[in-house]
Amino acid sequence: MNKAITSFLKAAILIMGLIVALLCIFLLPGLAGDAAAENPEFAYLKWPVLLGMYAAAIPFYIALYESWKLLRYIEGQTAFSDFSVQSLRCIRNCGIALGLIYAAGIIGVGAAGALHPGVFLMGAAIAFCSFVISVFAAVLKELLRSALTMKKENELTI
Repeated sequence: MNKAITSFLKAAILIMGLIVALLCIFLLPGLAGDAAAENPEFAYLKWPVLLGMYAAAIPFYIALYESWKLLRYIEGQTAFSDFSVQSLRCIRNCGIALGLIYAAGIIGVGAAGALHPGVFLMGAAIAFCSFVISVFAAVLKELLRSALTMKKENELTI
């Protein structure tokens, strides 16, 4: 793969990580405080929701790290290796975890009667995208595993 393409993808990973970090550090606490002040009957949900958002950042950053590793494997011409399969498995699991965290948050906030339709749509979109990424990573993992098996069989044949 072209070095420019992998460099672009690495820059995209860094930008995504930076944006989420800035949101977690600066925007989320303020939004949580404002929401608690405007809706005192739901102020008790401030910390559980905020902690859930921070918990969702953990699998997100793990998936970004594994994506970075995949790009390094591609640059090093070792994309067809068991390490890539492990990275794709981790990305799949992180996508599932992220989707489940958001789905649980939607259910929890909805059960408390505090779920705004806009928040529901945004959370559902994030959960859905996370599950789609998980499925895509799982398909890539299986394709890569099949390619590795064929490569090993060809090496034994020759």
